[in-house]
Amino acid sequence: MLLQKFSALGCEKLVAANPAEPRDSSRLLVLDRKTGALEHRVFRDLTDYLKKGDCIVVNDTKVFPAKLNGKKATGGKFELLLVRQEDQPHRWSALCRECHEGLSVVFAGGVTAAAEGKNAAGEWIFVFSTPHVLALAERSGSMPLPHYIEKARRLSGQTAQNEGDKSRYQTVFARENGSIAAPTAGFHFTPELIGKLKAGGVVFAPVTLHVGWGTFRPVHKDGPEHHKMLPEYAQVSAETARTINAARKAGGRVIPVGTTCTRTLESFAAPNGAVESGGKWADIFIYPPYRFRAADAIITNFHIPSSTPLFMAAAFAGVENLYRAYEEAVRLKYRFYSYGDAMLLL
Repeated sequence: MLLQKFSALGCEKLVAANPAEPRDSSRLLVLDRKTGALEHRVFRDLTDYLKKGDCIVVNDTKVFPAKLNGKKATGGKFELLLVRQEDQPHRWSALCRECHEGLSVVFAGGVTAAAEGKNAAGEWIFVFSTPHVLALAERSGSMPLPHYIEKARRLSGQTAQNEGDKSRYQTVFARENGSIAAPTAGFHFTPELIGKLKAGGVVFAPVTLHVGWGTFRPVHKDGPEHHKMLPEYAQVSAETARTINAARKAGGRVIPVGTTCTRTLESFAAPNGAVESGGKWADIFIYPPYRFRAADAIITNFHIPSSTPLFMAAAFAGVENLYRAYEEAVRLKYRFYSYGDAMLLL
């Protein structure tokens, strides 16, 4: 029901082909969950909604240039999207089209990779001729932009990718290499805005969740209860756990930036809301109804109707509240999806 409801809004006509410049000039739609009230602001106005003692939780994962272009033995072009390293440095899971066991591909510098077979998640396992696959990606790979951005650019006469994507398809918090998609709610922060928030007594705490394709895999057509979330590695340091728990104990709000941070916190939260430290493969799928334990407010973007982030946002804001907000955003031509505008769910 939720899938059909949001799909009918026509959000796909408002896909942002390029990010806002500067980052914090994105529009911000503020939704009060209790009253349903909506406010239209600019992202840098976030300072008006946060108070001393609040804790903003950010994802410090870094997107690597995971898209590799090579050639098959026939000479035909072949595109490979690296997902993660497997049990050995030269074995990687990846996504691709028209593959078969034993297929051999040649990449830049003469590096070869052979398709070994599929894993349980439906990803292909490729065995590379070098253990330095990340170095190959950094040297000759391209940023794994979502297909809808590349499509929107082509429709407007632009190239599918540009040099700016190397820095803009990355948050200012990015530190830990490992994602094939960006935690896009973090795109809107600038060092200046972070400085203003800290000067006002807001604290920041980093977590890590390496975003894979599971975050954006369409929700099962028969409903969320039939959907299985693919696991993604998440980590919360002892210092971050202490910072978050101290903020809540002192009366501050815990505000994750994006659904990846929210899922990380909920994966590490005890029943009383206290956040524990550690590392684990997070496979929690949050959809209505769900009782949040760790998040008091959420900063997020506008999501694809069939995606798991939309279901999480609906669980937090309430389906009808979120629908009215999206309806208003479409009417006022907000920019949607990864490079689009933001929401603050209070």
